[in-house]
Amino acid sequence: MQDFIKRARLLGVGLFYLGKEKVEETVAELIKKGELTEKEGRALMIELLAKSKAATKDLEGRIQQMMADAQARLHAPLIKEIGELKKRIARLEKEAAAAKARSRKKAGPSAKPGR
Repeated sequence: MQDFIKRARLLGVGLFYLGKEKVEETVAELIKKGELTEKEGRALMIELLAKSKAATKDLEGRIQQMMADAQARLHAPLIKEIGELKKRIARLEKEAAAAKARSRKKAGPSAKPGR
């Protein structure tokens, strides 16, 4: 599961950098064509990169939340099963102790404990 989270993060970072390159190319083209001044191009690039970074963080947050939800759903049955197993062990320990006590009584007072 940790591997999946790591891959999802890397995917988000990769998308951010891929987006950054594309934004830089597009803004450079607009400046070259004269549709934007260099100052406007820088401002646009900063704005678009900020939005891209925010979207990447949002995506990463959503993936983290989905993984946490899935992990919680998986652990709930396990916790219930562990609780049931603990109760069963306690019951079996009581039964074993009672059986041991009964066998001591049957053996009589001359029997040595622990043998």
